[in-house]
Amino acid sequence: MNHLDRYLAKVVIVSILSVLGILLALDMVVAIIDEIKGKEGDYGTPEVLMYVLMTVPKRIYVITPLAVLIGSLLGLGMLANNSELTVMRAVGMSVARISWAAIKPALLFVAAALLIGEFVVPHSENYAQSQRALAESRGEAVSSKYGYWHREGDTFMHFNAVLPGGVLYGVTQYEYDDKKLTRSLFAEKAIFQGDHWVLKQIKHSYLSDTQVEAGEDLTLRWDTELTPEVLKVVVVDPADLSIMGLHTYTNYLKEQELDAKRYLLAFWKKVLQPFAIVVMVLVALSCIFGPLRSVTMGYRVFAGIILGVVFRYIEDFLGPASIVFGFEPVFASVMPIAIFAIAAAVLLKRAA
Repeated sequence: MNHLDRYLAKVVIVSILSVLGILLALDMVVAIIDEIKGKEGDYGTPEVLMYVLMTVPKRIYVITPLAVLIGSLLGLGMLANNSELTVMRAVGMSVARISWAAIKPALLFVAAALLIGEFVVPHSENYAQSQRALAESRGEAVSSKYGYWHREGDTFMHFNAVLPGGVLYGVTQYEYDDKKLTRSLFAEKAIFQGDHWVLKQIKHSYLSDTQVEAGEDLTLRWDTELTPEVLKVVVVDPADLSIMGLHTYTNYLKEQELDAKRYLLAFWKKVLQPFAIVVMVLVALSCIFGPLRSVTMGYRVFAGIILGVVFRYIEDFLGPASIVFGFEPVFASVMPIAIFAIAAAVLLKRAA
């Protein structure tokens, strides 16, 4: 049986890797076209190619569940078409045994996705987004459509670009008192100095009921709870953060009495993604032993894409719904996995 297990695992791994490579190539081509259409400033074709290259880890992380689903359908479907699954069952391999043999290689992709999502994606996305924002602003401290807004107490702030190592470009601050704007500040650059920031090339205005006082400074100390570690979280989309980063920033938002549901939702999606990948394999197995046992390869690819899209639509619907209607984000992340797991279990039970 060990030989059969290894053979089945090899077929599944090769199929998943092939699908992953094709999906990644298509995704990158589409991304390059989109970025070239919207390029501004010094953000030219070389910068576009570098940006897309830096976002490859994120793209791999995002498409892995779909690649596992389609790859498993193709690999197991090929075995079914060649009657190899029938032979395996004839020599004593149960559906449960075949399922476990197919799940084991998928666990490799679970581990790879976890490592990429936890240790690679946050850093690569931080660098990619910051370099794009800096290129679009021509290196100057001006507003960019890829800037980042943040709130701390009664101060609203915008950063044009956040670079690794504690460097900010284009820092704008608006301070309010009882819903009235009392102070605005713009600094071309800010550098972290261990326990505080130093703003450089500052223009500021103080507003009262009767007048506005404007001034300029070369440098100014800025004391804030924002650190480079926290800012790494601010500049990256919640879906691209590490599990630890999401946990840290969620606690920070709660301390600031801000809504943290978007980050909680991303946190639970990250935590539960390994289960989603395993469920994708079970869905593939249930389809191969059930309704897709004797269809063409193209039909299996089509079915895999449809199932993946349905899974994503359920996720995309329940996620925002949890924020709007106020139910716990963990349920929004669990429900799609549970629905597909139950459907796969029912089909596999019938096949057994």
